[in-house]
Amino acid sequence: MSRIRGFIVAAAFFLSLALPIYFAAAALATRFGLIDWRFGFGALTLGYGPLLLMAAAGLALVALVLALLVKPRTGLGKAALALAIPVLALGYAGYVRSEAASIPPIHDIVSDAGAPLMFSERVMALRAAVPGGNPVEADPHVPDDDRFGAAAGQSARALQRSAYPDIQPIMLAQSPAEAFETALAAAQAEGWSIDATDPANGRIEASVRSLWFGFVDDVVVQVAPAAGGSRIDIRSTSRVGVSDLGANAKRVRAFQSAFE
Repeated sequence: MSRIRGFIVAAAFFLSLALPIYFAAAALATRFGLIDWRFGFGALTLGYGPLLLMAAAGLALVALVLALLVKPRTGLGKAALALAIPVLALGYAGYVRSEAASIPPIHDIVSDAGAPLMFSERVMALRAAVPGGNPVEADPHVPDDDRFGAAAGQSARALQRSAYPDIQPIMLAQSPAEAFETALAAAQAEGWSIDATDPANGRIEASVRSLWFGFVDDVVVQVAPAAGGSRIDIRSTSRVGVSDLGANAKRVRAFQSAFE
């Protein structure tokens, strides 16, 4: 019986240690374009990931019981660690799911819902090249659907107005030229990758890439003359995924806070 206990403890320990490698490999392979994001994130991470975690936790629980009951009592530390890894991972996954449930399922945040900024042809071509990527809503009068991150019965714009009413155009008592430099400095301070600038037209395009999976969000900023100074509009949109877990709204708010 002790041999069986030893084998199960070793198997549970090995499986639990392999889990971080599995998730890291899925994320990095997606980031570097080795596999499609729908497979790396959708299938390997969201699909098979929880099943592997539950299987590892179940095996580790058996190993822990055997380590406690079978004499001589050895392998207790390995079995406990083998159980802790998947349990903590499942707990974190549950936390993320709970947080996601409290955030509107949208991935496109605009400062002016009536006249959302559009991206350049360069950015649109990059977005079009992503398999299963999100389209960009061009006409605010066209009803939203789930491709634009809308929930059933509510448009993405309605969800944004309800969840993020503070996201509005930024008004500055600066000339457009000064406001452009201020906006560019704010974007750089936020760590965005500045992809294109057009000071004459007051336009900035940038992108932000996530650490693990390399998901890209596109950002466009427009500075325009306004009564008493300048007006700054912004749009931040994810290339893939229905929900951004609030990332784009957080980014826009951080950009806005730089002017307060």
